[in-house]
Amino acid sequence: MAFCASTRLSSSHRLICGSPRPTLSTPRSISMDPIGATLCNLPSVSFPNLPIVRHKQGYWSVIGKRDHLQDKLICSLFVVRRIRAHYGDLKKKHLTSEKGTQEQRMVNLSTRSGHFTVLAAARPVNNEQAFPVESVPADADTVLETLTGWLDAFCRFSRPHTIIGTVVGIISVSLLAIQSLSDFSSAFSVGLIQALIPALCMNIYIVGLNQIYDIDIDKVNKPYLPLASGEYSLTTGIAIVTISAVLSLGMGILIGSRPLLWALSISFVLGTAYSTELPFLRWKRSAVAAAGCILCVRAFVVQLAFYLHMQEFVFGRAAALTRPVLFATTFMCFFSVVIALFKDIPDVEGDQLYGIQSFSVAIGQYQVYWLCIYLLEVAYGVAMVVGITSQVPWRRFIMVIGHAVLAIVLWLGARRTDFKSKAAMTSFYMFVWKLFYAEYLLIPLMG
Repeated sequence: MAFCASTRLSSSHRLICGSPRPTLSTPRSISMDPIGATLCNLPSVSFPNLPIVRHKQGYWSVIGKRDHLQDKLICSLFVVRRIRAHYGDLKKKHLTSEKGTQEQRMVNLSTRSGHFTVLAAARPVNNEQAFPVESVPADADTVLETLTGWLDAFCRFSRPHTIIGTVVGIISVSLLAIQSLSDFSSAFSVGLIQALIPALCMNIYIVGLNQIYDIDIDKVNKPYLPLASGEYSLTTGIAIVTISAVLSLGMGILIGSRPLLWALSISFVLGTAYSTELPFLRWKRSAVAAAGCILCVRAFVVQLAFYLHMQEFVFGRAAALTRPVLFATTFMCFFSVVIALFKDIPDVEGDQLYGIQSFSVAIGQYQVYWLCIYLLEVAYGVAMVVGITSQVPWRRFIMVIGHAVLAIVLWLGARRTDFKSKAAMTSFYMFVWKLFYAEYLLIPLMG
């Protein structure tokens, strides 16, 4: 297929890159080479004279559309954001063509006389999702722009859906230790902060370490992550996870809460074993071991350790596993297994290439998808039965109606999801995390 889609920057626009930012003389052109067009399965269309546009997601692109697919196609000039002052860096491969897919390919960039050629750069986008863009004027090269770009990359590096899950989970479980209104005191607030800050640092360590060891896999499965896209160097990634681990464990020791320190230590050990490429480790290669790590942390450590931190360390009471705590632990066993299984459904291609034997690779995406849906529906059914046994009428009403609504929403969403679209499956996975958050809003109401 002979094809070259190109755009030339006008004199009022220039490439805005990561720090350090080179000054590029105009005009400069960016084009997709015929090989890249073939790899991306693009139609023979041409782009008009368009400025480079910036997405809120933090990357730069020229927008095109493939008419024979429902999904919009973003021809992402991903590397534009990380052009260095030295042209030698431009030859870095972000994803080789052999490991790409028709749905998602990254970049293999070279330069000759100021002409930047993208060999393959296509990414599908949810057709129902608004995609706001803004042109970038020539005076946008500011310290604020650099800081904003770094913070955006750090946000993606920290995997915000897991951060929110950790925050919501710890707050919800901490509320289970409340026995009267007088417990809402400064001691409770301090104890909650003492739990949240080191837990968030440990969360960043775990997800960051996984990205360090998964750079090649993420170039296929999650090319928007900072290490995979080249926005962060490997050194930067290692520095962030090291500092996060030291801060987390250091605060756990200084605070002096035994349950909190146990929670952080167990999370550190399991997170390291899950990702690290060392003998007898890299447990994510095994579907059972990977699910076990997530189950242990999300179901047992969060519920039991952080509850005991509030119960014993903050309030000075004897350890007692109440009915709501046991319910939360049991329910989150179901949810943790679902998250452990579902997270690999959109990532089958990269996992197959690099020998990650997830359940989706072993038994198939379709089977794992519906297994996850059925597990959650069973969990919601059990939760409604438990809710009926509550002695307080308003608690009974909220637990039954709340879980019934979540079960219906889950089922309707599962039936509507396009299983063949990776973008749709990723979106539904994020929806499962929203159900995870919603459950933590209901748990403190359990009586």
